[in-house]
Amino acid sequence: MSLDRLQELRQLLQRYNTEYHVLDAPTISDVAYDALYQELLELEAQYPEYYDQNSITQKVGGVVLDRFHKVTHKHAMYSLGNAFNEEDLRAFDRRIRNQFPQVSYVVELKIDGLAMSLDYDEGQYVQAVTRGDGSVGEDVTSNVRVINSVPLSLNQTETLTLRGEVFMPIASFTRVNERRQEAHEQVFANPRNAASGTIRQLDSKVVAGRGLDAFWYTLVDAQNFGVTSQYEALKTLKSLGFKVNPEIRVCDTMDDVIARIHEIETFRYDLDYEIDGVVIKVNEFDIQEALGFTVRIPRFAIAYKFKAQEVESVVEDIFITVGRTGKMTPNARLKPVEISGSVVQYATLHNQDYITRKDIRVHDTVLVRKAGEIIPEIVQVDITKRTEACVSYDFPKVCPVCGGNAMRFGDEADTYCVNADCPAQIVQSLSHFASRDAMNIDTLGERRVEQLHSAGLINTIPEIYTLYEKVDRLIILDKMGKKSATKLLSAIEDSKSNSLEKLIFGLGIRHVGEKTAHVLAMYAKTMDTLMQARFEDLMELNDIGDVIAQSVVSFFEDDHNHLLIQALKDAGLNMEYQDKTTSNKFAGLKFVLTGTMAQYDRKQAQALIESMGGSVSGSVSSKTDVVVYGESAGSKLVKAQSLNVETWDEARFIQEVTS
Repeated sequence: MSLDRLQELRQLLQRYNTEYHVLDAPTISDVAYDALYQELLELEAQYPEYYDQNSITQKVGGVVLDRFHKVTHKHAMYSLGNAFNEEDLRAFDRRIRNQFPQVSYVVELKIDGLAMSLDYDEGQYVQAVTRGDGSVGEDVTSNVRVINSVPLSLNQTETLTLRGEVFMPIASFTRVNERRQEAHEQVFANPRNAASGTIRQLDSKVVAGRGLDAFWYTLVDAQNFGVTSQYEALKTLKSLGFKVNPEIRVCDTMDDVIARIHEIETFRYDLDYEIDGVVIKVNEFDIQEALGFTVRIPRFAIAYKFKAQEVESVVEDIFITVGRTGKMTPNARLKPVEISGSVVQYATLHNQDYITRKDIRVHDTVLVRKAGEIIPEIVQVDITKRTEACVSYDFPKVCPVCGGNAMRFGDEADTYCVNADCPAQIVQSLSHFASRDAMNIDTLGERRVEQLHSAGLINTIPEIYTLYEKVDRLIILDKMGKKSATKLLSAIEDSKSNSLEKLIFGLGIRHVGEKTAHVLAMYAKTMDTLMQARFEDLMELNDIGDVIAQSVVSFFEDDHNHLLIQALKDAGLNMEYQDKTTSNKFAGLKFVLTGTMAQYDRKQAQALIESMGGSVSGSVSSKTDVVVYGESAGSKLVKAQSLNVETWDEARFIQEVTS
């Protein structure tokens, strides 16, 4: 009965997933879908013997690889020849019609993404491989698996290979870049770079969270499925459950093709994904076969590339914005111009080196375009129009918001305000400080922080610990009340006793993550010792490089941060490391975790190992002592076996940590 229900749920959820993500025609509410999904999760946890790597539940990701393996394509993936104007297209048409007067063309949008090949065996998803050099690509099976529109089980038991394009929708691109800005990471220049960078992530959970999508346009050996044209092949792919672009048209003449291209140019900016041109293919497979290939391109297809629109403008001003982590980003305010269907008034200048390299000055005349048709950028300065009024920009030595020190770390191009109490950073800084992996102040999430900040109740980190003095103002806030206020104040009080590493991580020191904070706390033992640590002292620690060491030293050299630490001391926060080691059973042993365990998640398993004196690394090497593996263990387990590293399954791990 349980297996029957499992299979029924998997089939239902796959169908509903296809209706939602492929057909854009859902037949079930989100609430009903979530209920079925939760039921499946519970059954799969209850009956792990029925594990199926192609279950819809595997789209959340969780596979972490050491690297991507090279795979030789069974069928070469060719590039396309390019056409840049109508005459190129007509020349292409003449070459074909000289041999085959009666020919039609399929016009497809040229999706600006990453070419991909998929294999299915008897209807089950097996492998995904990037284009690579056309002959050899990279195995990205676990990453493509988590794309919602990619079916893991087909509605027919077919064995097939197909090709298409993985891309990042514009909405996903915007959301990902906003997150990267908040996390002081370099933003992606365009959706194509974002898709490429995402599909090459070693952790499939990262991929699952970035909202990739895909369109499929080639069914390899399509004649084996009884179809005789490209258009029929596309319909076959759609019938099998694959997402096929809806803007495909069949044209009988090159005049019709060109008219369709002009039509596409009128709505290309209304699409929710990027295109950089149009692909024109001979529709009839027998003619495709007769035309064949050159050494590198098919003779039966060509890509028409759109020109990037570049418009002249004037730099009216250069100003700095400060992000959550203190990153100081220069921006150009431009004379408003229309580019690619929208008005552009600002362009990011990235960092000081970018301004210097392009020699951008206030009042310069510049050419502007949208990088990847999304982000406005300055292409170049028109030096011939430069006058004496054009003045060089001096990057500020202090933060324009708070006056704190502006610092560059190591070889990094970006400049940062290192004052943790900078108003430009405060809401995100407060949220990070209170987060679970930092001070773990329950109910003080980002929305609550925004509310308290807007009400003037907390403007700095130390003011979190003075909220009890403002309880009358606190309880009258929307959705607060006395009960919620009491719970919040209790959580704040509890956080004072946290071990030092929690506080170090909560301070948001550039480059200091949770693991690094632990290393620093174990070394220093007290906050005072850490504040006095020299660059040379920190460089002697394992896992601490010169960039991290300089960041820590610079943070504690800033007077604002000295005052911050003193205020937290005065509020009663613990400033010492609390050693949580309960035994020396794993003392000196280096562990690696891989796969998914039923009883422990990755953090819980790591905490257990560290409590017994062991350490956890992300990669397997000859220095690894034990690899602990669960379901869906991948290349780490294989590498451990090849190096004769000891391996424990979940049962053995539980036995070791409980005995």
